[in-house]
Amino acid sequence: MKRTCDNWQDKLPVGKSGIHLYEEFELRAKNVSTEVFHVKRADEAGKIILDIVKETGAKYVASVWCPLVEASGIVDELKDNGIIVYTEQIDIAENIDITDMGISGVEFGIAECGSVCQDALAIETRLVSSLPPLHIAFMESRNIVPEIGDAIDIISGFFTEGYVSWLTGPSRTADIERVLTIGVHGPGRLVIIAVDEGMDGGAV
Repeated sequence: MKRTCDNWQDKLPVGKSGIHLYEEFELRAKNVSTEVFHVKRADEAGKIILDIVKETGAKYVASVWCPLVEASGIVDELKDNGIIVYTEQIDIAENIDITDMGISGVEFGIAECGSVCQDALAIETRLVSSLPPLHIAFMESRNIVPEIGDAIDIISGFFTEGYVSWLTGPSRTADIERVLTIGVHGPGRLVIIAVDEGMDGGAV
């Protein structure tokens, strides 16, 4: 899968980013209607996602590869529960209009605003995170920076072309008669699963 940056972990500021920012990130994210779950290991996410599938009645899921998604084993769990899961770019593109849920990873969170940053160079990543009504995103809980300025510094340090997305809560607009509407320009529901397990083998 194509990436804008091969190693985001190396781009995070040493000494500034870390799990000590998680509580502020969670508070800010929930303030913009993001649902946040905190687990120690990726494989603990399975129950959370299966509960959401049961709650929503989801039948079709699109999932893109990332280390935490793979470690969670959720694709196989969903298939074992009779859910159709699209994982290949062509299958995602052809079936995204019927997909009930998208699953992906994000690179880091921003404590100041509860946003997450996603490497969105791959078209399948953009499809999964923007078109289904529900988006579930995995994030390492230690990958949180303090402020928006830090995020800009990270991206400007290497970004020359491609796509990087900032996601802040479910899609919302009040363009029409100043009435707030959820889910018009993207998912009406955003779920972040923050995982303590470090995918590079390092301690959190």
